[in-house]
Amino acid sequence: MRPHRMLVLPALAPVVLASIDYHNLPTEPVFSGPWNDYIKAPANKSFITPARFLKVEGNVTTPGGDSPLFNTRQNHGSSVLIGEGELLTVEFEENIAGRVCFEVDSVTDEPVLYLAYSESPFFVGTSSDATNDKEWDLPLPLHLGNRTGSVCVDPEFIRGAFKYLTLYIDYIPVFNEEHQSILGHILTTVSTNAQKVLGRSQSRSHVQEEKRPYSKPAVGITQIWVNCTSFPSQTNGKAYSGYFYSSNNLLNRIWYAGAYTLQLSTIDPTEGSALIPVNRHCDNNHSPPGSWYSNFTVANGTAVTTDGAKRDRLVWPGDMYIAIPGIAVSTYDMLAVRNALNILYERQYGDGRLPYAGPPLSYHNEFSDTYHLHTLLGTYDYVLYSGDIDWLREHWTAYKRALNVSTAKIDSHNLMHVSTPFDWNRHGMGEHNVEANAILYTVLKRSIKLASWLSDDPKASEEWSLLIRRLEKGIKQLYCNNTGLYSDNLLSNCSSPKHIDPQDGNSWALIAKMQERGSAIPLTVSQALRSRWNAFGAPAPEFPNVMSPFSSSFELQAHCAAYNHGAAIELMLLMWGYLLDGPGFTNSTLAEGFRTDGYVHYPAYPIPSRNSHAHGWAAGPTSILINHILGIKLLSPGAERWEITPALTDWLGWARGGFAVGKGEFEVMVRRVVYEDPSGGRGNERGLQVNIRTPEGTHGKFGWGDRPDENEFTIEMMGGETRAWVRWESENGERPTTEELNISDIRFWERKDDERWYEQRIPYGDAGTLVYDDSFREPVMQERSPGEVDWEALETGYVDALGRW
Repeated sequence: MRPHRMLVLPALAPVVLASIDYHNLPTEPVFSGPWNDYIKAPANKSFITPARFLKVEGNVTTPGGDSPLFNTRQNHGSSVLIGEGELLTVEFEENIAGRVCFEVDSVTDEPVLYLAYSESPFFVGTSSDATNDKEWDLPLPLHLGNRTGSVCVDPEFIRGAFKYLTLYIDYIPVFNEEHQSILGHILTTVSTNAQKVLGRSQSRSHVQEEKRPYSKPAVGITQIWVNCTSFPSQTNGKAYSGYFYSSNNLLNRIWYAGAYTLQLSTIDPTEGSALIPVNRHCDNNHSPPGSWYSNFTVANGTAVTTDGAKRDRLVWPGDMYIAIPGIAVSTYDMLAVRNALNILYERQYGDGRLPYAGPPLSYHNEFSDTYHLHTLLGTYDYVLYSGDIDWLREHWTAYKRALNVSTAKIDSHNLMHVSTPFDWNRHGMGEHNVEANAILYTVLKRSIKLASWLSDDPKASEEWSLLIRRLEKGIKQLYCNNTGLYSDNLLSNCSSPKHIDPQDGNSWALIAKMQERGSAIPLTVSQALRSRWNAFGAPAPEFPNVMSPFSSSFELQAHCAAYNHGAAIELMLLMWGYLLDGPGFTNSTLAEGFRTDGYVHYPAYPIPSRNSHAHGWAAGPTSILINHILGIKLLSPGAERWEITPALTDWLGWARGGFAVGKGEFEVMVRRVVYEDPSGGRGNERGLQVNIRTPEGTHGKFGWGDRPDENEFTIEMMGGETRAWVRWESENGERPTTEELNISDIRFWERKDDERWYEQRIPYGDAGTLVYDDSFREPVMQERSPGEVDWEALETGYVDALGRW
């Protein structure tokens, strides 16, 4: 038995912690430790080399073994020789993005080297991954002429993202008229407005036909590298401002994969996708099918967060709801976030509506009721993490105009009537949709907080409070007792033959927290969502055949809102683990989605290679592990007020992490402990220990995030202190007890490089010790069956998606 006594913590001197400025991000990690080994981003962005040769066709000459030619700038090894009709594919260690360069050692007969890019090994070949709905992207021809030395593709052909690069020289047939090569086709059939052929002026529109019968084009390459232009605010990609580290290796990898995905999706605003098929309606371009450019200015400034690294490389508000908190707790590139929001407000339509997406969309009155609201959610998150009240004040009028657009649609059903089908490509958006209304409910609650931060006229907040109560009544109409879930729409209510219980809408109904304290509905919904999982994660019935990490990120938040944090961790390990290690994925970044049977194809698009394998909306775990598992939540702009409510769950023996903001650093450690008496004996009573650091000049409260009881332990505390508590679980079912620990002489935070920090022994009682509970074993993952594909619905979905544009 442990001694039952309260340990009083003496007054502590304030802890001075480093602050961070998002206009000038750090060049080294704010938190150093063994967790840095999980970071996928390169320290040297300008020189990323392939890891290995993946595929060779023809008589390509390659050095044997692990070639040294890719590893250093100064290479003196043998070259790779690629000749006519020969192909070489190289694989990079991680999914990357940027400008491809070569060190050319030799050329013969003015070779044209073709480049084809792929994120997935399933789509490696002579065409690049698709970035449009109708065809694969064209390979990129690099006309070398007689050049040797360093040669790079033109800046407008920066490619993001790819893990596989295929290089080949096309056959040049003797009879040009009948057997034209790919290059000849492009050069002879495309006008001067078409895809530019690198290194060849348009005046030379024909290959030198007299040389073809005798030509043997070839190129010798001693080096291949990529100059990564993503995350332009960071000179060192590994200089994270936050971290996460736990007893579960896969969970650690997931956190850092999300952070890296968000980095790759943050770009120079002048390097956005030109979206050729979309722009054709604007500029009447004659660029051929499959052509692509990364030269469209999608925002102002020096950095902007976009939806994905490969596509669409533009600002999508829905993605930002997941991306902004993830960026805030990993790299703190809030400048990129602000620039993304700025372009959406700049493109606001005259009637107050906000665009479905930023340029090159938003020129044709594109609008989505939900994405309109996601811009408002992003506004709140940006101000919360950045503390930029001046920016909020500047955009407050535009914000309220936008909010009025949505509230004006609340009708006699006490629900907003959705007027557009556009959302995240899910089916059935429109009418009185539960997801859209729960998002509006959340936006209104956040708007009241924003108004209070500005000391705005309270009348607006009073009106918003009335609308919140109306929406609460309306949304509760959609709950179905027979399923324990919310129906998608009034038109497909609980008794309708078209009844659907959507993943997104049910998740948002819990995120909105509209149920009274003590209600059984949140946990019922959480358990019902969990019961639908298959072998690869959580399906989205509102979008047949789809496994969506976007909608599933909502579900992660929903489980936490229902105090079912264990389900959130379980889903991360199940679904995001598959997104990392499943066949066809990158093992480094997180994809836009996949099919219910586990195949890497995202059913929103007919062409499987169009799936984005570095998509910001998939990064939900990166913020959720910090905000809900470690429980660090900001409550006011710039972290002046906060709360810390950890919930370790049955899946973890220990976890730690934190992040820095303008006012300083937050850091939390949680571990399972047991009391050890002076003789080394251990009792049956087990507990959780938490250590907390917060910035000086702030204040907040600490409590336990896995206890919904309003009478559970909470304590107010000032920032700048280091404090610790232990909660002992009762042996007889009584309420757990929490007591504060005396840690004044223990240097927790100076042991950051210790991989086994959790084994630290802490004096407790008269002569006893708190030690790590090494009897912990994580649960066994439940076995589940793969999902089945509805092939008819799959084809119908393609037609519907293409028809919208």
